[in-house]
Amino acid sequence: MPADRPLIYRTCQWIARTGWSRLAGLDVRGLENVPKKGAFLLIANHESNLDPILIQAVCPRAVHAMAKSSQFLVPVVGALVRSILAFPVRRYQVDPHAVRIALRRLGANQGVAVYIEGERSWDGRLQSARPGTVRLALKAGVPVLPCGISGSYEAWPRWSSKPQLLPIRITFGVPINLPRLDSRREREPAVAEATATIMGALERLSVAGTVGEAAPAS
Repeated sequence: MPADRPLIYRTCQWIARTGWSRLAGLDVRGLENVPKKGAFLLIANHESNLDPILIQAVCPRAVHAMAKSSQFLVPVVGALVRSILAFPVRRYQVDPHAVRIALRRLGANQGVAVYIEGERSWDGRLQSARPGTVRLALKAGVPVLPCGISGSYEAWPRWSSKPQLLPIRITFGVPINLPRLDSRREREPAVAEATATIMGALERLSVAGTVGEAAPAS
């Protein structure tokens, strides 16, 4: 059994992956692009609440996801999200504590997931990047794994109270190797180019989903 994934994590993976695949349809591509070992920073677009559930469900490596801090205050829900390796981040503001946690877990050769738009899309289109995510990527200097998800907005837009059973596609792209820039003076000039590279990859993956071969999701 994978030592990096607790039993509850693997159980939730199986339930989400098998359930959505059989009831609605789940097309997973590019699994060969997920690093087999070592740290990586998974950066994805964010169409709905289904995204972190399904992306973690199909990723063969454990993913420690940044999740909005309000979830951790809800009884039962807070305990569950912690048990599946998530950690809190305060949205719409700089959160040094969340950055330190992310860097610690990357330093322990784990995978960390961040949704670069900072919130769910309002219209299904890719929103602007939050520069803090790009700064984290440049500070960490680990492979950036772009992940595009499409169809989840149609299945569960943010203004809907419940999801619909519609097919969803998840595509893992080729890892992006960014330089490790420890000082702010080095990082800031590199943010714009790194942002364009990451967002360009997400745009291609979330719209076209052309990377890799289809893989069974069950």
